[in-house]
Amino acid sequence: MDRNDPSYKGQRGYNRFLLAIYDPWVLGFMTRAVWKVPVPPGIERYRRLMGRRHLDVGPGTGYFLEKAAPSDGTEITLLDPNPNVLRKTSRRLAAMHPITVEADVMKPLPVEGPFDSAALNYVLHCLPGPQSNKAVAIRNIADVLTPDGVLFGGTVLGLEERHRPQARAFLRAANLAGDFDNLGDTAEGLRGILEESFETVEVEVVGSAADFTARSPRPASP
Repeated sequence: MDRNDPSYKGQRGYNRFLLAIYDPWVLGFMTRAVWKVPVPPGIERYRRLMGRRHLDVGPGTGYFLEKAAPSDGTEITLLDPNPNVLRKTSRRLAAMHPITVEADVMKPLPVEGPFDSAALNYVLHCLPGPQSNKAVAIRNIADVLTPDGVLFGGTVLGLEERHRPQARAFLRAANLAGDFDNLGDTAEGLRGILEESFETVEVEVVGSAADFTARSPRPASP
């Protein structure tokens, strides 16, 4: 990705070192201890909502897909602008024979749809703000889903929501560094950008984050 692209800062940190420690650091410590979000419900959400053709946007290390253990015949497409992520995840999920696509969710997606499901798991807080700008990513995913398709995931919320002191401190530091761009992101704002592109939306605040499920994409505006 071009260094001048607005999305560059949010994905540049995913180098080989971070990906090597991602599971114990981000999922083992940050998610549980700082954001106060339990991991097992996220795995269960994958198991419950993943369809036969699934698009994973920003798959991290592939942890959730691996633990969810989709049934044989599930077609997995991994999409991320960072080639390090795609290499790491495709190796981990080699038995699933994933398709990899190097692309930015803030631009129209160069994928072979439609998909029955898509995950956007802990990606939105890294996308360039303000929050209303992130509706573009939601729309781009909605455009490649089936009429009854589902989008699910989670995102860390901004400073207007309730956070423990250590979470608040990390949020400020991550935004200052450019890794996050979410200081103004709220649960209601999340619901709003999801409802622009989906008929049915559920948002639940858990710790410092919001989990969401959005079903039945609305037709794109002409």
